[in-house]
Amino acid sequence: MRIYNGFIGVFMDRLIRNASLKVSLITPVMNEFEALPLFLENIKSIFNSHNELNLEMIFINDGSTDDTLSKLLQLQEDDPRIRIINLSRNFGKEAALSAGLKVAKGQVVIPIDVDLQDPPELILEMIKLWRDGFDVVLGRRINRDSDSFAKKISANSFYWIHNKISSIKLPENVGDFRLMDRCVIDELNKLPESRRFMKGLFAWVGFKTTYIDYIRPSRILGKTKFNGWRLWNLALEGLTSFTPDLLKLWTYFGVLVSMFAFIFGVYVLIKVLIYGIDVPGYASIIISVMFLGGLQLIGIGVLGEYLGRTYLESKRRPAYIVSQIFEPKVNQ
Repeated sequence: MRIYNGFIGVFMDRLIRNASLKVSLITPVMNEFEALPLFLENIKSIFNSHNELNLEMIFINDGSTDDTLSKLLQLQEDDPRIRIINLSRNFGKEAALSAGLKVAKGQVVIPIDVDLQDPPELILEMIKLWRDGFDVVLGRRINRDSDSFAKKISANSFYWIHNKISSIKLPENVGDFRLMDRCVIDELNKLPESRRFMKGLFAWVGFKTTYIDYIRPSRILGKTKFNGWRLWNLALEGLTSFTPDLLKLWTYFGVLVSMFAFIFGVYVLIKVLIYGIDVPGYASIIISVMFLGGLQLIGIGVLGEYLGRTYLESKRRPAYIVSQIFEPKVNQ
């Protein structure tokens, strides 16, 4: 009976995957007034010739201060496939993605940025791989030529450190651009935390996964909203969200320093017993005090990062607040 039920499940899954498909695109936007028309034009050129794909485009307005919302409303009048989620203020991209995942109705859901650095034409290839049985299809960059030298170094360092200390491995050079089956979205929507590192959550839920490699072009319009400070905070969020091993690492480092101090103390004691009293230098004392004081402050800082995130999670505040949802008129 169990084998029979498993066969029926596989058969029904294949039947669903080969039928007409509802696709949800999730696009967080903040001050992207200029990029919207070009993005929409590219999406239309891909999907308008595929009638078997029932498309919905979910734009999450994440506290834009320009005419992004009014432009979205204007575009919605011409295209009823557009749904607009207007957040009450800027909550950040991670929260905006969560808002999009919550309202998406598609059998497959694809987060994609409006800047066209993630090529929309890859969506059709992702759908083909999904029909072959994969639950998650990741878009993986094979170059970082569009990034600055500092960003390349910092990104590679982050992935290396995270994957060394965490049991949840992040796929390198993979952003939010991916296809996810409805079963994946349902599990992501069950997760209760409000402090969200979406790349980590995507990796944590698992499921059958494959990759599509692509060369990422430079941004055509607009400016990136992720400056160095935001990227640094995002990296801290990632490192502290999925492993307590930073605290363990600091414990090991403290033990190492203590062992060095003990060995050095034994050396000084033996030297004094053999050669007599040795007057230590002022510089060595100051260096030692500053070094150990710095270690203590860094250790307190690491502990504070964990305590701060625990404190914020304990408040149980929502990750975002939806101010308005603008549904297309034909669906109202």
